[in-house]
Amino acid sequence: MTPTISTDLCIIGAGSGGLSLAAGAVQMGAKVVLLEGHKMGGDCLNTGCVPSKSLIAAAKQAHVMSRGEPFGVRPVNPEIDFGAAKDHVAAVIAGIEPHDSVERFEGLGVRVITGYGRFVSPRDVEAGSHRIRARRFVIATGSSPLVPPIPGIDATPHLTNESVFDLRDRPEHLLVIGAGPIGLEMAQAHRRLGCQVTVLEGLVALGKDDPELAAIVVEQLRREGIAIHEGAQVAEAAGTEGDIRVTVADGTVHSGTHLLVAVGRKPNTDSLDLEKAGIRTDRGRIQVNASLRTSNRRVYAIGDVGGVYQFTHVAGYHASVVIRSILFGLPAKVSDHHVSWATFTDPELAHVGLDEAAARKRHGDSVEVVRFAYEDNDRARAERATLGMVKVIVHRGRPVGASIVGAQAGEQIQVWALAIANRLKMGAVAAMMSPYPTIGEINKRAAGQYFAPRLFENPWVKRVVRLVQRFG
Repeated sequence: MTPTISTDLCIIGAGSGGLSLAAGAVQMGAKVVLLEGHKMGGDCLNTGCVPSKSLIAAAKQAHVMSRGEPFGVRPVNPEIDFGAAKDHVAAVIAGIEPHDSVERFEGLGVRVITGYGRFVSPRDVEAGSHRIRARRFVIATGSSPLVPPIPGIDATPHLTNESVFDLRDRPEHLLVIGAGPIGLEMAQAHRRLGCQVTVLEGLVALGKDDPELAAIVVEQLRREGIAIHEGAQVAEAAGTEGDIRVTVADGTVHSGTHLLVAVGRKPNTDSLDLEKAGIRTDRGRIQVNASLRTSNRRVYAIGDVGGVYQFTHVAGYHASVVIRSILFGLPAKVSDHHVSWATFTDPELAHVGLDEAAARKRHGDSVEVVRFAYEDNDRARAERATLGMVKVIVHRGRPVGASIVGAQAGEQIQVWALAIANRLKMGAVAAMMSPYPTIGEINKRAAGQYFAPRLFENPWVKRVVRLVQRFG
């Protein structure tokens, strides 16, 4: 018979959310079993966030070598060793791996079982030769690249984020299907590393971001020589290694040597046998309530597998929510009003909260929009990084959304993420003292833009000032 392990908490999946939950729960006294059938660290460490940002960093080094003239530095054409760039990516992953390793988590007291978990009853999961019965289960199996049913795609050599980082030889011409964050990040990185790149997008590029700011990114990528075709619905894929042809709906054929499919992701639920646990799904995604609990009261789902927002940091946030319910029996619910994200193109594009359209739909004419341009920031001028702007959506004196395009946008958005999460008013950001000169001053100046018409265009303010000067 399969031996049964009894535990307080069984976590299925050792990606970002699962690891965060396991580390927190075991250190607060819970007995934890962690199941992982593939690689510790999940997609983020092995095929997602970490390798993509590492490759982007390598590409940026190549790019700046040819852009020194405005600074009085003679530009050069860099000699790019594509394989060595991939060695850099592998080294970064290897440096982080010990933090996510089996050894570290076993050292914390977690029982790690190498094997894919599947439900055999509402209270039991099997993984390899083990059966686990837990007081609570958390499904944290993440997601995988979605390859849509394009005619011919199965017979055509193609890459996804799970395989593109394995390339050792530089693609001569990379075709990318999908102009979302993954597609455009990889498009720019490969272009800067010496590839021709063509991007095909069925709708609009960066369609989930503020269109005003997304257009700035797209235009910059085009200036760098990336061909981006919007409204180009792919109809067929064909070809062999080194000779790929993609036909779009209007009959245009785009040819390249390699094909990257980056159109989205699908939840990893196929092997879980969820029906045996009475867990309902909707189009592959596990249905959860505001507490992230499934239709089986003993089971929660966090991260990509049950959430709307497929981001590593959202999975970590989900872990912090369910740990309150599981360990302390406290009511805890997720909120999406402060979800943030960043696209690490150059310029970067970052967002938190509501965009302008969503804010106007919810709050009507009471919404105000303030903007501040990077070109009015002294540090941006010194760095020649003046392309970009901050756009803040304000309702009754509080920011309800913000988008930034420009240098360090992923860092700068955090001020607005803090303000929105804690329901701070614009005055809190305006009162912040920023070191000079820093890019971060753009947020303080944007908050100042909100108050400028109230101070400088208000006749009552002028009257008060004149009275004080006369009689004060």
